[in-house]
Amino acid sequence: MTDQRRAALLPMLALTAASILWASAFIAFKLAFQAYDTMFVVFARMLVACICFLPLYPRFRSQPYRKGDWKPIALMGLCEPGLYFLFETAAIKNTEAAQAGMITAMLPLLVAVGAHFILKERVTARTWAGFIVAVIGAGMLSLMSTATENAPNPTLGNFLEFLAMCCAMGYTILLKQLSARYSPMFLTFTQAVFGCVFFLPLMFLPGQSLPTQFVLVPALSIVYLGAASTLGAYGLYSYGVSKIPASQASAFINLIPVATVLMAWVALGEVFSLGQYLASALVLGGVLLSQDRKAARAQAAEAAAQAETQAKAPAQG
Repeated sequence: MTDQRRAALLPMLALTAASILWASAFIAFKLAFQAYDTMFVVFARMLVACICFLPLYPRFRSQPYRKGDWKPIALMGLCEPGLYFLFETAAIKNTEAAQAGMITAMLPLLVAVGAHFILKERVTARTWAGFIVAVIGAGMLSLMSTATENAPNPTLGNFLEFLAMCCAMGYTILLKQLSARYSPMFLTFTQAVFGCVFFLPLMFLPGQSLPTQFVLVPALSIVYLGAASTLGAYGLYSYGVSKIPASQASAFINLIPVATVLMAWVALGEVFSLGQYLASALVLGGVLLSQDRKAARAQAAEAAAQAETQAKAPAQG
């Protein structure tokens, strides 16, 4: 495999893995909420991620910082994990994990519009067509899902998940801008720290209670959320976004509805029908269709050329 082809493939593999890990987070949240309150679950998730980052802290201290960047970094943290998890955790309380996962298919459309106006990224007709097919598939998945006792208000829950996707749009665009100056792992670390600070006081709001007992499966779910769905998924996603256009990277979010429905069927017993298989195929087909391979290869070649130039610079100096 040539270096150029590897450079084009690695971001796609990273984004696919991130989407699968995020899909599993919907299941882990449902399991964690069986024993612990919402704000504690989210705070503990961020705390676990920070602990996982401790071995890398010496490397982060040497990260060059550009004056004034605390503003976009703080805004990125406010978008996600801050407001994003406030909306998403409330959504999961009101709707099924599978339905919440399906709403994530709206993110690529939101990012494409935002990236077009803010980052001046060109969105091709092929990419738009892929988005439309994927959203139709996700919409079919949502329509074929039925409310259960675990989803007391699916309409409200799905709307709150849509608001979470609006926050994710802001996060993705800010991440694309910041990834030009900071490493993916450093940005993921700042998110985890921001999340700890943001959610710590929220644990003491009226209606929230701190844990009084240790329950194995919900506790392990929180550890998984922090280590895999936060540290792993955000790190992989940050890497992918740093290598390909934001509008193309967000298209991989369409894998989340399919993976969530499958996982919810296996882990939570949520019904998965033949129609949902067909709708899932549309989502997958839309993701594949939306990828402009020529643009991806061109950007990968440009990134490889820049990396080679940077590698030669010290020797020439």
